[in-house]
Amino acid sequence: MRIAEDWQDYCLIDTSNGERLERWGNVTLIRPDPQIIWENTDKSSEWSKADARYIRSSSGGGHWEYAHKLKDSWTVKYKNLTFMVKPTGFKHTGLFPEQAVNWDYCYNLIKTAGRPVKVLNLFAYTGGATLACVSAGASVCHLDAVKGMVEWGKQNAALSGLSDKPIRWIVDDAMKFLGREIKRGNKYDGIILDPPSYGRGTNGEMWKLEDCIHELMLRCEQVLSDKPLFILLNSYTTGLSPSVMAYLLKMTIGKYRKTKITAEEIGLPVQQTGLAIPCGNTAIVNFE
Repeated sequence: MRIAEDWQDYCLIDTSNGERLERWGNVTLIRPDPQIIWENTDKSSEWSKADARYIRSSSGGGHWEYAHKLKDSWTVKYKNLTFMVKPTGFKHTGLFPEQAVNWDYCYNLIKTAGRPVKVLNLFAYTGGATLACVSAGASVCHLDAVKGMVEWGKQNAALSGLSDKPIRWIVDDAMKFLGREIKRGNKYDGIILDPPSYGRGTNGEMWKLEDCIHELMLRCEQVLSDKPLFILLNSYTTGLSPSVMAYLLKMTIGKYRKTKITAEEIGLPVQQTGLAIPCGNTAIVNFE
C-alpha cells in the first residue's frame, strides 16, 4: 500500500464502528466509512470533542450534526498547495487526502521530465492533481462534469497562488470531450482519471464505471502523445481491485504501447493505532 504520510494539516486520528475521526486544520469531523468493520476498544479521547458528525439517513443521504457553529469553509495546506474544505451534503469535504501520494508522484515525474508536459485531468473534482501538476511546470486541461467542482478548483488554484498558470478549465462529459479531442488531434503526455462508480454527465447522461471504463481507456490511448509520460487511474469502486485495473490497462493501453503497469492500494495512516487504512486503488502506466 502507498500511504499518504506527509500531511501536516490533515490527520486521520482514529477509526471505529463504521466511522473515521479526522482533523482538517483545526476542525475535527466524524464521517461514516463502511469498510471500518472493527471496533477500537482503545479509542482516542478526541471522539467526544468532535466539531461535527455526519449522520446517514436510512432513506439515503444524510446530514451533519454540529457541536457548535462552524465556518462554512476553511483552508488546509499540503506542501505548497492550499485547499478550501467544507462539509457537504454527501459527507465529503472537497478533498481526498489519500490522493496526496498521487499528487507527489505526478509532481516528481513532471519536474524531472526535462521537457514541456501536457496533462489531461479527467473527473478532476476540486483540482488536487491539477494543482500538483501545474506547480511542477505542466500545462493542464482540468475537466469535470459538475460546474460547481470546477469553480471550487479555480478557488483552490487562487488560494495556492496558481491562477496564472496554464490551466484549461472545462465543464463537460469525459467521453464526449475525449471524442472531440481525438477529432481535433489534441495530444497529452500525461492523463489522470478519477472516475466515479456512478454519475451523470453535463446533460444527464448516466455513467456506470464498469460499463464505460474499457471504452474510456481506449479513447485515452488515442489522445496520448508520441512520447507519453504516464497514465494514472484511480478507483473507489469495490469490484475494481488493483489486479483488475492492471489487467484492464494491459488490455487497452498495453495493446498499443510498450508499458510498465503497477497497481496498488493507497491509504492513510491512523494516528491512534499506528496502522494504515486503505482508501482506494491506483493503477499507473509508465511508458518504455
